[in-house]
Order: sequence, then structure tokens, then C-alpha cells
Amino acid sequence: MSLAITRGLTWPRLKSDSVKAPSRVLTGENVSKLVIVTLFSAMAVRIARDTALTGHATGLLLLVSEALVVVFTMIRRPAGVVDGTLNARILTMFSTFAPQLVRPASMHALLPDSFTVMLSGAGLILVVLAKLSLGRSFGLIPANRGVVSTGLYRLVRHPIYMGYVLTHVGFAIANPIAWNFFILSAADATLLLRAVLEEQTLSTDTAYRDYLQRVRWRLVPGLF
Repeated sequence: MSLAITRGLTWPRLKSDSVKAPSRVLTGENVSKLVIVTLFSAMAVRIARDTALTGHATGLLLLVSEALVVVFTMIRRPAGVVDGTLNARILTMFSTFAPQLVRPASMHALLPDSFTVMLSGAGLILVVLAKLSLGRSFGLIPANRGVVSTGLYRLVRHPIYMGYVLTHVGFAIANPIAWNFFILSAADATLLLRAVLEEQTLSTDTAYRDYLQRVRWRLVPGLF
């Protein structure tokens, strides 16, 4: 199917096999699990220390959101089709691991903690509901682990990413240092590119092509 159905965004692929061999997929899965657990653990220590010192809860909401990534990564089902291109690996690595490099800031937040907690909380609710809809179909690298069109996926094609963006914005406002703005802005930009690759991979499935016909929007109904 023409990629015009994904609203014109495409991503050039480097010369690489689009589908990995089973042994390579297994090795990549194990490595990604080890890295994500290590980075998450370091992030948890930083945010826990900051929360103990400042009492700010926004960081804890981001921590819960990232914890869900760890949990669902551990229980996800094997994929039938995997995008093994270098583009996909780079985008997946950065968009997944970069948010765990954020740093709590001792300076004053740009907006009250009550607002950033509300914003991050809304994002976390979206992430939780969308991941519950996906269940074991959740994955990191673009792949087909089964087409899901229930729950929030009836409204937008990437509700988890919409939730991530909200929690990232809330954290950046609560911890306004240049490092956090750079890391989270770059991570969210790569999320959008990753979404394009996911749709390209899934579009080989007739069920997903039908889904694209029904759900037009990627992140925000009526906008994008």
C-alpha cells in the first residue's frame, strides 16, 4: 500500500535486511533488556534521591512510566516480522534509552508542581491504558506482534507515544535545565520517526492496512 496513508511521512532505509534471523533477534532482545534495566535502575536512584530532598512528585510519575517499559519489555511476545534496518535500531535505541538519562534539577520549576503532576499524571494514564490494550504485543523495535485496534487505539495509532510526550513535557517543566530539554526533545522527535517505521513494517499486514483506513491520526485526534 502507498505510504501516503501514513500522512506523507517516510523514512529512508539503509541497505540492510528488513527481517532479522531468529538468533540475531534473540541476542538483540537480551541485550536490550539488560541495557534498559541498567539505565532504569540508575534513573530510579537519581529521581528517588531528588524526591526525598524536594518532595516533588513529577519525577516519580516519569519513573512509573519508564517502569512500565521495563515490565512490558520483559513479557512481550516474539515478533513475526521485525524491522532489522540500522535506521530502526538507532531510532529505537535513542527514543527508548534517552529519557532515562534525565537529571532532576534543584532550581525552581517553570510552573507549579501541581500543574506538572497533573500533566505527567495524564500522560501516565494514557501510557498505562494503551499498554494494557497492547499487552504482550508491546515491543521496542518496529515489528509485527499482532495488530491491536481496541481501547485507545480506536482513537489514535500511537497513544503510548502521546502519553510519553506529556510525561516528558511535565518533567522538563518541573526540572528546567538545558540537558533535560535537549534529551527529551530529541527523544520525542525520534519517537515520531519510529512511529513511521512501525507503520511501514505493519503495513505488510492486511489487518493493519485496514486499521490505517479507520484511524487517521497518529498522536492527537484532529491534529496529528
